[in-house]
Amino acid sequence: MNISKDRYSDMVKPASKNSRWAVNLLKAFVIGGGICVIGQALTSLYAYLGADEKNAAAWCSVTLIAASVLLTALGLYEKIAKHAGAGTLVPITGFANSVAAPAVEFKTEGYVLGVGAKIFSIAGPVILYGTAAGVVYGLIYWIFK
Repeated sequence: MNISKDRYSDMVKPASKNSRWAVNLLKAFVIGGGICVIGQALTSLYAYLGADEKNAAAWCSVTLIAASVLLTALGLYEKIAKHAGAGTLVPITGFANSVAAPAVEFKTEGYVLGVGAKIFSIAGPVILYGTAAGVVYGLIYWIFK
């Protein structure tokens, strides 16, 4: 089927709504910043409770991952992400969600063929290419050091 550019534009315009970029930007900033503030508050809390700086940061990471996975399992993370957009992609919570979401979605297919096979379907490429990029950048740094 061949459609002219003008005909295609006529078909697309009614189906495309204007983006409310300013509102989306503000929501992403507030919610993403809120996640970061919670992370800093957790780190400060763990330090106040006696953990050294390194352990406080580790416990903060564990807490944020657990909270993200719990919210994903309860179906709440998706509702937050619907409004926050990129604000929920703050690295540790977004990554935890990307690992947990397929596992939750495919749990009805069993632990081996469902959860086990699908858990890294989204996060797997991130791990693969992130690791490969780290090796390449490390080599470049080593060569030019």
